[in-house]
Amino acid sequence: MNVNFKKRMLTPDTQHSSTLMDRNTWRKKQPWVFIAICFVMLLLPLFVTQSSMLFLLTNIFILAVFAMSYDILLGYTGIISFGHAMFFGFGAYSVALSLTYIEQAEVALLVALLAGVSFSVIVSFFVGLLSLRLKDTFYALITLAVATIFLVIAEQWRSFTRGDEGFNFTAQVPTELFGFINLIDRQTVYYLAFLFLIVMFLVLRQFIYSPVGRTLQAIRENESRVSALGYSIIRYKLISTIVAGVVASLAGMMYAVSIRFVNPFSTMDVDVTIDALLMVVIGGVGTLYGAIIGAGVIEIASHWLMGMRDVHPIFERWVILFGLVFIMSILFFPAGIVGTAREKWSKRKGKRSSQE
Repeated sequence: MNVNFKKRMLTPDTQHSSTLMDRNTWRKKQPWVFIAICFVMLLLPLFVTQSSMLFLLTNIFILAVFAMSYDILLGYTGIISFGHAMFFGFGAYSVALSLTYIEQAEVALLVALLAGVSFSVIVSFFVGLLSLRLKDTFYALITLAVATIFLVIAEQWRSFTRGDEGFNFTAQVPTELFGFINLIDRQTVYYLAFLFLIVMFLVLRQFIYSPVGRTLQAIRENESRVSALGYSIIRYKLISTIVAGVVASLAGMMYAVSIRFVNPFSTMDVDVTIDALLMVVIGGVGTLYGAIIGAGVIEIASHWLMGMRDVHPIFERWVILFGLVFIMSILFFPAGIVGTAREKWSKRKGKRSSQE
């Protein structure tokens, strides 16, 4: 079976081909949007000086990377995970523990990076190896079970993790990292988080358009066809889970540096995974841009609703109102914000071509 035939067979079904062509056209014709947004975000701290606003935007950048890592599983491979937050927690706890127990900040952050990434690779590999040979529902349940185990360990091993109290390591955060980076300054952390988002976006974008990423998308569309061509499904799914786990761990590290506080329920709880799922669904499954937009919608909506508690007692139940926001977004944007925008753009383009 020659290579050209395999490439043709790996192409998604005919009903998806036009959509993929429209996506590729949109991707090629809209680079200026990405550049313009980056330019605006770089200049924003010069005009927005409130620490609370910079803190909100920093969290959006970090959680957008976390959402993109989840989208690698759900949107580009078709895998559902209920325990993805444990990788986020691995990264956060590696930073907290390293800065608490290692005096030199540069060494502590390097140890945190190596520990968080290594542990994420090991756990994602073995969890995937045990469950990905079965149906995807087993992977979802096993990741939930493993994440719950690590959550209980983080909660109960108080001598090491400080349990529910967690780590408040503001005093250990360096003000002169490598001699010139002040991690206490909110504007500096903003730029670091924004740079982190841009780098991870470009890396993941390169990954999904690589041969491995194309194969993962083919597995999502028609797993049996890809298997019939001789590709190892388990191998490619393991690559997807490892990449997603490592990226989530890196996001957890940046999150810990930003808020300077870590406990089990803020980093490893199933609610954190659900938040990532909501970000992906609202923004658009299978779109990296959608993960970023979804993170912005979730964080801004929750921040605004919580801030309205002083206006009227009804906002004390802001979670219910937040659920209504989610329902409305699904009704008006069934394919997510980015997905629905692409569909409308494709239909408008089709009408123009037919008129011509």
